[in-house]
Amino acid sequence: MIYSRIRNDSIDVSALAGKVACDEAGAIATFDGRVRNHDHGHVVTKLTYSAHPSAEKIIAEVCAEIGEKYALHGIAVEHRTGDLAIGDTALGAAVSSSHRHDSFDALTELVDEIKARLPIWKQQFFPDGTYEWSNCA
Repeated sequence: MIYSRIRNDSIDVSALAGKVACDEAGAIATFDGRVRNHDHGHVVTKLTYSAHPSAEKIIAEVCAEIGEKYALHGIAVEHRTGDLAIGDTALGAAVSSSHRHDSFDALTELVDEIKARLPIWKQQFFPDGTYEWSNCA
């Protein structure tokens, strides 16, 4: 089972874990990537994420590739767009497998590939009212 989505409202990582749960799964690994209050020595007050129209297709492709590589029972991933506050989940993911090593390894590669390939741009806001854009991919 593969589920992937770009969304503009909150992400519930527990719900993602529920999507990949099954009787065959001896392990479910989750990732809750949150907005932090700093980046490269700068205080960050909030973020805005913008996605290219191809983002949902690309996140689905990454999930399919990881699903083929590892012995997984399920993959569920969501990435936020729009305005996020400090502490909000920007990227949530869950994978299930029969054994923990497959889940841990697959989850690590899944998050790394999404961060490397997903066409999403991040606008970071600083306390003095300035901001910067960066490509997350």
